[in-house]
Amino acid sequence: MLVLTRRLGQEIVIGPDVHIVVTEIRRGQVRLGIVAPPSVRVHRMEVLERQQEVETRAAEEVPV
Repeated sequence: MLVLTRRLGQEIVIGPDVHIVVTEIRRGQVRLGIVAPPSVRVHRMEVLERQQEVETRAAEEVPV
């Protein structure tokens, strides 16, 4: 894992076309803006995990 320190307005660049910008820091929370092409899927981890659980349950319910 790469750990970086950034200040308000500073960016992190991943590859040629994904930019992560620190947009706000307030009360122990950091807001990030993510600029990426439509082909790059961006999800919060808890949403992705929930989505995977639903897909797994749906696959288990399909009669063979």
